[in-house]
Amino acid sequence: MSTESTETPSSGAIDYVEHALLAARDLIESTVTRHRRELAQDSWAGTALGKVPLAEVVDTLVDCAERTVSVVLSGNEEQTRAVCAALARPARGARRAVVVRLLCEEPVLASGAVRALARTDPRCEIRICDGGLPALPEALLIDAEVVYLRRGPSEPGRGPGQASLVEDPATVRALEMMFAGTWGNAVALADYPRLGGRLCPDSVRRILECLRTGHTDEVAARQMQVSLRTYRRYVAEIMRELGANSRFEAGVRAVEMGLLPSRH
Repeated sequence: MSTESTETPSSGAIDYVEHALLAARDLIESTVTRHRRELAQDSWAGTALGKVPLAEVVDTLVDCAERTVSVVLSGNEEQTRAVCAALARPARGARRAVVVRLLCEEPVLASGAVRALARTDPRCEIRICDGGLPALPEALLIDAEVVYLRRGPSEPGRGPGQASLVEDPATVRALEMMFAGTWGNAVALADYPRLGGRLCPDSVRRILECLRTGHTDEVAARQMQVSLRTYRRYVAEIMRELGANSRFEAGVRAVEMGLLPSRH
């Protein structure tokens, strides 16, 4: 009498099949993203890249990233908005595992977009270059393979900005090294002073709260335990740092920058 035996695949075989399927999926995703980028570049080839809407270029390149997105922002408000909007959108395809690094000059923080991104997307590492970016142009570096450079505004009536897509390996490598060197000397956003001057963050928040609640300068100065003249000098300094022309505008900017919680 013979017994029929049922063989089950070993765990090693199962792991091998799963590994092969995952590798195939990664290869397909990589091929799709590269094909998407090539199609986009072909569509841009018929016109000057500076005339292509900035948001379209940034969206396409960020979505095609597979490993890294490194960004240099030096104060161009249009580019800052486009980059932050592209990164804030739900990840598609391979982008879910991408490492994102934003290197910003201090004026970029005035718009509030970068701080808002930092609060909502923990995968983004943001650093501030307080001394400026003397040698590093505003750029978008994708997977250490392609670099998008843009100079000047693309605002109506002022002509298109100058833009270029760099894929030469030596040039891309040089820009990556420049980015890495500047990144290493930059300050993490969490450690960067929210406002300049001599005021500590706690004092800034207390003064801003006084402004928002409508305290008179006399009452606020007593609460801060400083003279009226000193308190008004502090207010003027905060408004100057925020780029605000009124106390109301200072309160709005403070909420946008995360210095004060919003009221619902």
